[in-house]
Amino acid sequence: MYQDETLTCVDCGRTFPFTVSEQEFFASKGFTNKPSRCSDCRAARKAAGGGRSGGAAGRGGSGGPREMFKATCSQCGGVAEVPFQPRGDKPIYCRDCFSARPSYR
Repeated sequence: MYQDETLTCVDCGRTFPFTVSEQEFFASKGFTNKPSRCSDCRAARKAAGGGRSGGAAGRGGSGGPREMFKATCSQCGGVAEVPFQPRGDKPIYCRDCFSARPSYR
């Protein structure tokens, strides 16, 4: 079903193998995209904090500080800063009120 493939890294331009075992692993995790970076560039990106969770990739690749939005806390009425554009259909909590909520302790 799978065959070894040779892919080109989007960062350094080198070719790298995408082996049958890696393809099987990707499929078992439900990944549908092939890797776009070689193992060296993936490791460097991860070490620099550019992984999916909280790195530059999560901010459109800008690498800059995360954009924060001001809103009014639904509990105390104070200023809340959140990393998403509030839509008004869900409550927004400031840091203190959010931390004090029982389900988030």
